[in-house]
Order: sequence, then structure tokens, then C-alpha cells
Amino acid sequence: MNGRFGKETDGRPSRGWILVVMAMLAGVVGAEGETLRVFAGAAAKPPLEEIARLYGKKTGVEVELVLGGSGTVLAQMRLAREGDVYLPGSSDYMIRARREGLVRPETERQIAWLVPVLTVPKGNPAGIRTLEDLTRPGVRVLLAQPETVCLGAYAVEIFEHSLSPAQCAALRRNIVNHTDSCERTATAVALKLADATIGWHVFEHWLPDRLETVRLPAVQVRRVGYLAGAVGRYSVRPAGAEDFLRYLTGPEARPVWRKYGYFESPEAAWRWLGAERPVGGEYEVPRSWLAP
Repeated sequence: MNGRFGKETDGRPSRGWILVVMAMLAGVVGAEGETLRVFAGAAAKPPLEEIARLYGKKTGVEVELVLGGSGTVLAQMRLAREGDVYLPGSSDYMIRARREGLVRPETERQIAWLVPVLTVPKGNPAGIRTLEDLTRPGVRVLLAQPETVCLGAYAVEIFEHSLSPAQCAALRRNIVNHTDSCERTATAVALKLADATIGWHVFEHWLPDRLETVRLPAVQVRRVGYLAGAVGRYSVRPAGAEDFLRYLTGPEARPVWRKYGYFESPEAAWRWLGAERPVGGEYEVPRSWLAP
């Protein structure tokens, strides 16, 4: 019998058909030896590393994480024209990724929720209790780069809406450094290179022996953030990428997010905060806050 893929004999498929099936299997979700490249904001670093290992053990798929500031890794994806999954630290950069056509919007999944707080070294040696304390002379303030790290934009939004222009100017004079990712923000405070920063509530769960949280009044929290992931526009493994996104929100990954203190819903974040606040969105950082 003559088929589209060549001659078949004694009931066996032709070599052409076998090659087609092998090519299809190469893209099957969880195929042994497959690698997924995930560009992610460092706000998800500890649980994401653990979940990637669990997923690898279960499926045989290696998950390669490219971690950093959400804006930085988005720029890397754009320039390299690659990336199977984009997972920024907040909605701001997912909105940008959708606007620039760098992700497949129909695949987007919300994963976990975050609340901005004051993060201080364990024991709070500088006695930081309020946002206004960051304006005191001599207080060393750390700020995540607001132009590339979503946490920095959240911080500036809080300052601009909760402090007077004079207080904002005093706070800017107290900034001793800018960091290029959430991970480095948390680490710098843990090393006591600063007295305080605006961090995520999960930082104290990352380094419980070295960091602690000072909660902000709900009225000062302008937005609740969330982690979301989507398949990258340039992914050559979209089925595998979608499977990993499903795993991130599934029953095996949920306990890992909980272990590190991430909220499973906006309602859980609101309960912890004590009030409902807007979720996600964007904020345009005034130029006066951008690092020189």
C-alpha cells in the first residue's frame, strides 16, 4: 500500500511515519532530557528553586532558572529571543510583557500573592517602627532599583502617597544603595548593610534568623502584588512550558509556596493585611526616584 509517508510492508509503519512520530514525541510534555528555560523575578527564588527540583524529579525535565530583577530578565528574553516561561515578581512586568508581545497571554496563570512591608535586620537595631522613621537623619535605607525591580516601584508608590514632599526628600538622602533584584535586597538587609527597606512579607521566611517584618498600616499599602507566569513568545517547548505552569499551581507545589509564606489568594493577603487593597496593576515611577 502506498501511503503519504512512503511504502508500508507486512503491516509495519514506514520509516517516514516513524520519524514523524519521533519528532512529535520530542515535544511531549515531560520528555526525558527536555530542558525548560524560565526567566523569573527573584521575588520567587526560594520556592521556585525547590519546585523546579521537584518537577525535574517527577518528569525528567530540567528546569533552568534565569533569576534577577523582573525588568532585567524581561530585557534578556527580548534580546535573546528565547525563554519558555516568563514569571515576574509582580503584575507590572507581566503587563509590559503582554504589551510588547513577549508572552502568550492566553497561558497566563496567577500563582501567589505578596504584600509590601518594612524589612529590617533581626532585632531591628535601628528601631524602625513606621514609614516616617526612614526619614530620620542617619537611618540607612536600601531601595530596590525602581526602574527594573518591581519591588522598587512598589516602594516609591508607597513613599509618594504616604509621605510629604519634604519627607520624601529626606528619605532619598538616606538611601545608601540600590539593589538589582529582590534576592539581593533581602540579602543586603540580612547582612546589615542597611537599617531597613521596603520588602515583601516573605523575606523573613527566606532568612528567618536574620530578617524580620514591620507591618505597614493597610492605608499605606497601595497595592498587593502577585506572581504570575506565562509561556514565552519564543518558546520552542510551549506544551512543556504550560505543563510546568500548571505544576506551579498544583497540589505538589502549593505546600512549597506555603512553607515560604506566600499567600494562595488575594483574600488571604487581605486578611493578613487587615483590609482589602487593589491587586496588581502598574505604577509609573517619578524620575526623581530613579538611580543616577
